[in-house]
Amino acid sequence: MSAIDTLPPLRDVIATHALSARKSLGQNFLLDLNLTAKIARQAGDLTQCDVLEIGPGPGGLTRGLLAEGARKVLAIEKDSRCMPALAEIAAACPGRLQIIQGDAMDIDPLVHLTPPIRVAANLPYNIGTELLVRWLTPPQWPPFWQSLTLMFQREVAERIVARPGSKAYGRLAILAQWRAEARIVMSLPPGAFTPPPKVSSAVVHLTALPEPRYPADAATLSRIVAAAFNQRRKMLRAALKGQAPDIEDRLRAAGIQPTERAEQVGLEQFCALARSFGK
Repeated sequence: MSAIDTLPPLRDVIATHALSARKSLGQNFLLDLNLTAKIARQAGDLTQCDVLEIGPGPGGLTRGLLAEGARKVLAIEKDSRCMPALAEIAAACPGRLQIIQGDAMDIDPLVHLTPPIRVAANLPYNIGTELLVRWLTPPQWPPFWQSLTLMFQREVAERIVARPGSKAYGRLAILAQWRAEARIVMSLPPGAFTPPPKVSSAVVHLTALPEPRYPADAATLSRIVAAAFNQRRKMLRAALKGQAPDIEDRLRAAGIQPTERAEQVGLEQFCALARSFGK
């Protein structure tokens, strides 16, 4: 039996440290250690990796990542109330868990991590999408991470893996699928969490591609896609008319009918359209 296995159940940890979940922090704790272990396994072989975890709370997933052999876990937690519970895990795994109290939006984790790096987190709902977009749009590619294993609301997870023609398809799908392989690997009902959220959740696993699927300037692609989906009910010739006076010609050259709407256009076509702006 490892030292992690001797730690008390998470419900006892929450009671001991008075860790009631706070809505203001987007907290919904996952207390079933079988589920957190399963999520940790979805992150792949961690034995030669450092792992970044955002929002560990009382440390259920943290325990799973360490039990799966992570070389090191860097846990960034905003809620000071969680520090004693996380310190107990650190004491059981000397030298393998580093805890930083602070806002993940303001902290550069790379000064504390050694490649190869994976990210695994039950992300706070209120910052999950923003963090994902940051990780998908770094100044340089490949990124610092090999893979992302992230919990989202089910609706957000479906937007990440959506295909053209579906209502969920949009900017998030294009950002994710341009540079990564993305798939939903687990689904969790509201009752798995304390307190239960109003929606179901899902775990998405993203593996970074060595280079983007199709050539395009990242900033241009992002601008074109944002403009297209900001007015997704309009035909593209109208939604993108502010991008170039000859937008209809550019659309046709990229294999897109000007009367199509954004949700009908695939990633390869959007990249072709973005490339036309570099000419």
